[in-house]
Amino acid sequence: MAASPKEQLSELEDELALLKAYPQEGLETIIREIGFSCTCCGKCCTKAFNGHVFLLSEDANRLKSFSPESMIPAPDFPYSDPSGNFYVSGYALKTQENGDCVFLDENRRCKIYDQRFAICRVYPYMLHREPDARGKIDWRQISGLDEHGEYDCIISDEECSRIAEETIVYETAYLEQEIAFHKAILQKFSEEGVRFVRKDHDARVRAFLKTGKAKVFVWDGSGFVQEVL
Repeated sequence: MAASPKEQLSELEDELALLKAYPQEGLETIIREIGFSCTCCGKCCTKAFNGHVFLLSEDANRLKSFSPESMIPAPDFPYSDPSGNFYVSGYALKTQENGDCVFLDENRRCKIYDQRFAICRVYPYMLHREPDARGKIDWRQISGLDEHGEYDCIISDEECSRIAEETIVYETAYLEQEIAFHKAILQKFSEEGVRFVRKDHDARVRAFLKTGKAKVFVWDGSGFVQEVL
């Protein structure tokens, strides 16, 4: 059974504590051993490689300043209330009809490369815990191995350190955003006397999938922003 908001908050806080205790040198070693080099193939910006590109609040706020039509509430709404309102922890990049990133051009080049977002800058590196094929939960440090880019390249110690630091900064910011969102949800539900029931929420999600219409409250780092789909 999926975790309640309170249980999910506890898991996120545990994850953040583990991340803060993770030695940066360990990630640097993995980066050095893999020797990944981007070939600008554009695969990571396609539907085949990414379901959606989640934006940190600071990136979403920056995108609002030059292309607000290019962002949507992040999908897979985790919570809702009895009034049928959904709640989500942030925004995601809109996609084209074929599922590719809205900023990917016909030549598989990013239209805003110099302004790309935090997750785009660190990908394919990551540092979070998730279950493997056998269900064992452990750290995962890189995505899409042997599916894009080149490997066994020489990466300087300075570059390994920079990549590792940026990756940890991103993952920390992501967890802090999720924690803030869950704290806000718990406070809002408490103040309004809402008891979150997963079965009822799942029914609301099924209804949304049939109509595609919903009122969504998106966490922007300081409060909830109402969006209508």
